[in-house]
Amino acid sequence: MAACAAPATMQISDATTPEAAGLVDVRTLVPDIDVDMRYAGSNNFVGAKVDGYEAARCYLLADAATALQQVELSLREQGMRLRLYDCYRPARAVRHFVAWAGDLDDQRTKPEYYPHLDKRQLLGDYISPTSGHSRGATVDLTVMQCAANGDGCVPLDMGTPFDFFDTRANTDSAQVDARQRENRQRLRSAMERAGFRNYPMEWWHFTLSPEPSPTVFHDVPIR
Repeated sequence: MAACAAPATMQISDATTPEAAGLVDVRTLVPDIDVDMRYAGSNNFVGAKVDGYEAARCYLLADAATALQQVELSLREQGMRLRLYDCYRPARAVRHFVAWAGDLDDQRTKPEYYPHLDKRQLLGDYISPTSGHSRGATVDLTVMQCAANGDGCVPLDMGTPFDFFDTRANTDSAQVDARQRENRQRLRSAMERAGFRNYPMEWWHFTLSPEPSPTVFHDVPIR
């Protein structure tokens, strides 16, 4: 859940379908990629299904989807696979996050997601009125180790869960052990080889570089 300052020339797309926005479902490229879209259900820091997530599908702009396919296929050669937590994010979902952050009476998810922070501290570095995810080239994910036959895949220990609001989630945090840092580096290296750059505050957050459409935000619901 990275904060993201809006570009000076930010544009809000008027596209009404993913296809019109140039977004493609990653499963059209890798039909069996592991998709665990957290905001399409209640297993997330909001504790509820998030606005705009009407289906658990991973959409990205074509260049980003193709690059992610490259990462997945490369990892499979090493007995590993990706697990996707979030991809394209409708702008209305970001507004939902901001509204949740402003509701100080709702502290249900504090023990799991922000145990060391006052909720009022989440706005800014962690939750912003805009998100690069809405531009269609950013993805949140982890890497899994699989059995020799490709089954029984288990996420590697990264030291924190996904969307953990704490400095421990910083990619190069000294608060995690050597194996956890090694696992984070394994993910970062795999993503960088395909052209993705990591957001240093979150080990799971990557954006294709250069971004295909760095100033265009979308608000198409995921269906």
